[in-house]
Amino acid sequence: MGKGRVEAFTDGVLAIVITIMVLELKVPHGAEFSALAPLWPTFLSYVLSFIYVGIYWNNLHNMFHTVQRVDGRVLWA
Repeated sequence: MGKGRVEAFTDGVLAIVITIMVLELKVPHGAEFSALAPLWPTFLSYVLSFIYVGIYWNNLHNMFHTVQRVDGRVLWA
């Protein structure tokens, strides 16, 4: 299996994960800035989750940069 296929697959999976995360964000009911206050914990957890997924994505790309071919050991790494 080529490493490009696995890399494209992992990029697609992470894109779906990020899309699902964005769909969980709710629009505030009011138009003023104070309407955002109840959403602060949700927004903070989204930002932390997005950072975690971004770090995971970066680590995957660094791993695939050093890999010459994909075998079972790479798939379980």
